Amino acid sequence: MAEEKNLKTIIATDCGSTTTKAILVEKQGDEYRLIKRGEAPTTVEAPFEDVTKGVLNAIDEVEDLTGRKFIDENGKLIKERKSDKEGMDIYVSTSSAGGGLQMMVAGVVKSMTAESAQRAALGAGAIVMDTIATNDGRMPYERIEIIRNLRPDMILLAGGVDGGTTKHIAELAEIIAGANPRPRLGIGYKLPLIYAGNVDARDLVKDTIKDKMEIEIVDNIRPTLEQENLGPASEKIHELFMEHVMQQAPGYPKLMDWADAPIMPTPGAVGTMMQTVSEEKDMTIVGVDIGGATTDIFSVFEIEDDEGEITKKFNRTVSANLGMSYSVSNVFTEAGMENVMRWVPIDMKEKDLRNIVKNKMIRPTTIPKALKSLIFEQGLAREALRLAFEHHKTLAVGLKGVQQQRTISDVFDQQESGQTLVNMMDLDMIIGSGGVLSHAPRRNQAAYMLMDAFLPEGITQLTVDSIFMMPQLGVLSQVHKKAATQVFERDCLIYLGTSIVPVGNAKRYGKKAMEVTIEYPLAREEFEEKYKNENLPYDISEIMNNKTIKKTVNYGEIFRVPLKREEEAVVTINPTKRFDIGEGKGNKRKIRVTGGTAGLIFDARGRKPFNLPQDKKERLEKLIEWSQAMNAYPLERLNIEK
Repeated sequence: MAEEKNLKTIIATDCGSTTTKAILVEKQGDEYRLIKRGEAPTTVEAPFEDVTKGVLNAIDEVEDLTGRKFIDENGKLIKERKSDKEGMDIYVSTSSAGGGLQMMVAGVVKSMTAESAQRAALGAGAIVMDTIATNDGRMPYERIEIIRNLRPDMILLAGGVDGGTTKHIAELAEIIAGANPRPRLGIGYKLPLIYAGNVDARDLVKDTIKDKMEIEIVDNIRPTLEQENLGPASEKIHELFMEHVMQQAPGYPKLMDWADAPIMPTPGAVGTMMQTVSEEKDMTIVGVDIGGATTDIFSVFEIEDDEGEITKKFNRTVSANLGMSYSVSNVFTEAGMENVMRWVPIDMKEKDLRNIVKNKMIRPTTIPKALKSLIFEQGLAREALRLAFEHHKTLAVGLKGVQQQRTISDVFDQQESGQTLVNMMDLDMIIGSGGVLSHAPRRNQAAYMLMDAFLPEGITQLTVDSIFMMPQLGVLSQVHKKAATQVFERDCLIYLGTSIVPVGNAKRYGKKAMEVTIEYPLAREEFEEKYKNENLPYDISEIMNNKTIKKTVNYGEIFRVPLKREEEAVVTINPTKRFDIGEGKGNKRKIRVTGGTAGLIFDARGRKPFNLPQDKKERLEKLIEWSQAMNAYPLERLNIEK
């Protein structure tokens, strides 16, 4: 096993749609650390049409930064460590260049087998372009036209329990055969189709499609209504991605030959890292990668089976129309002006706001220069994250139809999915990544955006991926888990702080929500000296006695206490009878917590529901108050008084 080898020098790359990133990981003493990072434009398209050129350019930057040699005179990787100055022990890579893995899925019932097929494809790192189902409300010719126009890299067909009717599978197979889809990349090979449905329909599918596509048969995704078996389909998707899709993309055969482990789709590698972190830390996790065109949400939550056994369930969703540059107008349209502006603590003209969005569409790689533009863009980010998370919760669900009679006719009219697996009170950690979060001018802004978008409950750690290394670390974890997890913890993850949020509401703002007592690691004099530049909106001497902080936190208030990552505090939360901190309404909770760049954040703004003031003047006052509590924006620059 690679983990048993004495690997010292590791190079990992991520070939993105626009940029290829390379990292150098090295063993220093008993632990692995990130040494340097380089990047270069991706070269999968004309005029270069060879992805390895971008890889070599990114590694070349690492060479320049370290004074070491990883590429020989012939432009090839030095795949043997000759000394501490030359060569590497292992090279791994991920890729989303050329648009990544793009799939269509088809299933008999939209909210059952089609939904399971979606989860299998998304979990394997694919972008699901569309979902075809016999009850999706479209005519057969419309489905055929969609398949032809979208030109996916492969299709996953599922449907029917083993031993059930084959009629509806036959209909879907005929539609796919009628579409006769052509490959997006390359010519001269048949597009792959994975069949993961009723075993009794396998021969029928083969006979219908055999001359049109390359057919692969795997175990049924839903062998019974009570079972969901995504593993075989996901593994086959990854295998075909390597064998078919990657082989057709310019330069990929060479890159595959260089790599010491199978190349993974970038989102799949991020999901693998999320699962690794969840396993290593024994935590439930929600992760997000918000990009220019799409927003990916990942989650790992615990589920209990019929026999009482607890297992962890991973889910991933892609919101392909929600992003911060190329898709920013979609966010603005889908969320609506009112929902975006509800997060902005300043009064701005609608014309100016629309101009900001239009300029971002014209120049998608620009970043805000003015404070007003930054605040507005982060308001848009909140809505993109919120909408993507709502989408995620509709797919991260328990199985649909378990208690129903096992005939298709009985479930055709039932469109609602099972109950969502996302339980915010049980959530231990949120991991944010993507430029708007990782590169926010103040880390407190990233914490503030995560709180507003995801509305955590109970006790939740807030973190961000500092420079988006999760893809490289995800593929590295497949060959050397120790190296991947150590670099993730020490060099990748930035702890923003811990949010402490009671669930409930009071009749009006200002009513007591909870009493908090913090056994702090520093005495008051030490606190005042260490955090004298923290710009707190309160006098710590009024609530701190030696090493104890006591505070009444009222409904509608955010109270923040600075606490570094390396510091620990013991917090006792005593909510009123209207609020629940995880032990039931009105019940006390005591917990040991660590901090981060934003510290401890007590959020008593209410949950289930979370409501902002409807009155504009009152809302702006509250937003200013919360912004100052979070030390998020220098609002004094806009002549906004405290």
